[in-house]
Order: sequence, then C-alpha cells, then structure tokens
Amino acid sequence: MAVFVSGTGRTLENFCERIADGTLRARIGVVVASKECPALDKARARDIPAEVHPGTLTEAALRKVLERAGAEWVVLAGYTKLMAIPEGYEGRVVNIHPALLPKFGGKGMYGMRVHEAVIAAGEKRSGCTVHLCDGKYDTGPIVAQASCHVRADDTAQTLAARVFELEKELYPRTLDAMLAGARESSRA
Repeated sequence: MAVFVSGTGRTLENFCERIADGTLRARIGVVVASKECPALDKARARDIPAEVHPGTLTEAALRKVLERAGAEWVVLAGYTKLMAIPEGYEGRVVNIHPALLPKFGGKGMYGMRVHEAVIAAGEKRSGCTVHLCDGKYDTGPIVAQASCHVRADDTAQTLAARVFELEKELYPRTLDAMLAGARESSRA
C-alpha cells in the first residue's frame, strides 16, 4: 500500500499496529504527504519510505511514486488533495471520511468542519465511511460504514473522538477484506 497523509499520523500508526498484530495483512511501501507533517516523522521512525510532493500530484507523478514503491493500492489517511487516479488503479484507491456519506462530504469537508456541520444540522447519528475514490471529493462507491449516536452535549471534539474510535476498527478491517478479495481474484 501507498499511504497518503497530511497530519498527525494517527491512522498510519493504527495501520502499522494492525499490520504488526496480523489483523491487516498488508505492507506499507511508501508514505506520501503534500508537506512535512508529523505523520512523515512517524513513518521514518518505522523505517517506512516517506516522501513529500508539494501541491497536487499529476497522474504521471503519482504512477511513478506507486511503481517505485511497488504499491498496488492507494490508501488515503487524512490526505486532503484531490487525486487523479492512474489507469489500472481504478477500484484500488480507498479513503475514509469522518461522516456517513453521502451527507457531509465534498470539497472543504474534512476534519472538525465535518463534525461541526453534523452537529449544526441536528443529526442524530454520525460515523465514518470507507469509500473508493473516483477523482472527485467523497463521491465514489461506499464500501463500509460504522455509526454512533450524536449526543445532545457533543462538541465537534467529542464527536470527532468517538468517530475516530470507529475509524480505527472499520478502516483496517475493511482494507484487509478488500486486499484479501483482490488476492483471491488474482489467483482465480
């Protein structure tokens, strides 16, 4: 997998822990960010190749990164840049969004903005969505979702913390199933 990050690296750490305990049967070939960030430091501390590519990667540049790392899958972990999907990677670029898509997705809807919008809309449930990327923000096919109640006393921070706990379970479990399915298909 090539893991694309832009922040603290909590999801990257979760992947590494799940790989180490065998619940995510994968290998991280490279970690990529559009700028230096704590997630890259965490990758380097684990001897995972880490690269910075400022701005938006072109399809050709992205293909070079993936081929150099031997990555068959692209996994977004907080990466906020729109990504052009290279030919041959359709259906193998995965993201997690901190809301129940199709609600509260789209350009600019990330991080605390999502949780603030969920609370402002008076939603009773929120959660996270694993979806395939299609070259637009948060519109690709939904693969899996997990949900929780929005409490009357929730702040964006308290809701974000509960949603992240869901993400920690849903994302690696869903990725493992997707990767296992791809391995089975390639053997057939």
